[in-house]
Amino acid sequence: MKPLLFIAAVALLASAPAHSQTLVDPSKVAPEYREAAEKRRAEQLRQRECALKADLEKVLPRDRTAFLTHCLETMAAGQ
Repeated sequence: MKPLLFIAAVALLASAPAHSQTLVDPSKVAPEYREAAEKRRAEQLRQRECALKADLEKVLPRDRTAFLTHCLETMAAGQ
């Protein structure tokens, strides 16, 4: 019975969701790096928006990179 419990515990630990990268907070960065932090945060928000679009459109994992690249290029061209 103990090996079964061990296997179940390992399975639960292995299936824990991965944490996404946290957003940069420009207010917590030294003043000389604040502009770069603001740019990084804007890029992170664009990436999250494209990832959400991919999720909503149910893009297959094999096509996700191409979808995200196209989405980010489209957003950059629109600005």
